[in-house]
Amino acid sequence: MMFDERKILLAPARRGPLAALAVLAVGSSLVMTGCAVANSDDAAGGAAGAASDTLRVVLQQEPPTLEPCEANLTSTGVVDRSTITEPLIERNPTSGELEPKLATKWSSDDDTTWTLKLRTGVTFHDGTTFDATDAKATIDRAVNSKLACNVEGYVFGDEDLKVKAIDAETLQVTAPKADPILPLRLSFLEVVPSETSTTKKVREPIGTGPYQLEKWDAGQKITLAAYDGYWGDKPAYAKAQYEWRSEGSVRAAMITAGEADIATGLSPEDNIGDLGVPYPNNETVALRMHNNKAPFTDIRVRQAVNYAIDKESIVKNLYGGRDKVASQLVPEGVVGHSDSLEAWPYDPEKAKQLVAEAKADGTDTSAPIDMIVRTAQFPKIEELGQVIQEQLTQAGLKVNLKMLETSQQLTYQVRPFAKTSGDLMLMVQHGNQAGDAAFTVDQYMLSNGAQSAFGTPELDALIKKADAATGEDRQKDFEKVFAYQNEHVVQFAHIAHQTGMIGKSKAVNYEPNSSTGDELRLAEVTPAK
Repeated sequence: MMFDERKILLAPARRGPLAALAVLAVGSSLVMTGCAVANSDDAAGGAAGAASDTLRVVLQQEPPTLEPCEANLTSTGVVDRSTITEPLIERNPTSGELEPKLATKWSSDDDTTWTLKLRTGVTFHDGTTFDATDAKATIDRAVNSKLACNVEGYVFGDEDLKVKAIDAETLQVTAPKADPILPLRLSFLEVVPSETSTTKKVREPIGTGPYQLEKWDAGQKITLAAYDGYWGDKPAYAKAQYEWRSEGSVRAAMITAGEADIATGLSPEDNIGDLGVPYPNNETVALRMHNNKAPFTDIRVRQAVNYAIDKESIVKNLYGGRDKVASQLVPEGVVGHSDSLEAWPYDPEKAKQLVAEAKADGTDTSAPIDMIVRTAQFPKIEELGQVIQEQLTQAGLKVNLKMLETSQQLTYQVRPFAKTSGDLMLMVQHGNQAGDAAFTVDQYMLSNGAQSAFGTPELDALIKKADAATGEDRQKDFEKVFAYQNEHVVQFAHIAHQTGMIGKSKAVNYEPNSSTGDELRLAEVTPAK
């Protein structure tokens, strides 16, 4: 098959603690602190905008790193991907099609060995020329080395690739077995120069993107400058500046006050008004339970967690009914999503009964559970953690809520997991921007998955079969994976498929898409006419 310059398509709320917290959350969002508000004209419409040559973005949190091989992490990718660095192949977030980037076309006769023709006339920000040697080094560094890049576990698992630079413009990549979605996997790799260290991760990247990193003032801001030698269209802004504020109401205030042009991770309750722009998100929120200690060693306790969480009320009272209760880790539109899989019903009495049964059979249901939640990961996450903690307490479990900043939380998210005094439960926000369930189940459900707490041989076999399937068989096989997880493994308590919202001042034009939260492509932002 041949992939070229043509676009190819790949495949009723109750009163009580929850309601009170929701009212408190809405009230608190109206209090704007830590943000200097400009004059009332600016605040009324956010039209003042930045200086004409500088695009200003306010994020929920400071990126822990800009290491390109960690760019699939939302907090890193939102700055890196297709802005500072670029992939060989890029997925169109609206259509799902693969499009040329640093590779102009790709082909394979057997789905095992793929040949890519590379773009010429491309230079890195340090002035060196991009060629097949850099593309090969990027894959070897991120996938085949011992650097432990997050993208390796997320996209490629434990399997290495054979990579050969045929000539300066031709790259050959061979998978250990037939892989019909290898080009899609390659779209997750951000290309770096061949001289980049293979023994240490870098904090500040050199890429080929439309913007280059100018300065990182730790704890304050990141400044980018348009790269004069960029191979593509020149971006509209000469500079871009990122700041970060953990409170959504503060980020919203920076938009309405004309102090920022784009703000990520907002909700209508942040008082953003008509400057809030909703968009379809690919994120799913769930709790990942570990089973190496009591009480989660007992499947009945894991089932009890699912029954104890009032997902309908969470969606209605905390998120205004915009999100959708989840029954699986991928939303509609992702290959493998099952329309027939039903969410766990809210049944607090059943939850109490299961905990009592487990206790009667010797499980230590009083053992502490550490629930790890990342501060400012998405709107109202702390309130959500408090609600879930209360509902699990009512079911008879002892839950300690621990709010952690990004770098600390990541030590619990990805193998090897940090140790805790009690059993572990992590709140995850998983985005499948690739559109195929393989990018979810391989990392979250395989026994050795990078973000999997446990699995079973039977589930592993189902996943391997689905990974190799194509067409309708691929869809059906992944549906079986999600059903088996819910019935026989229960590693997860799914909560909701999210919708996203950005704040956008009237000074800029930008249309958010399903990947905006993961990769905010600054070259797509232009001044308003």
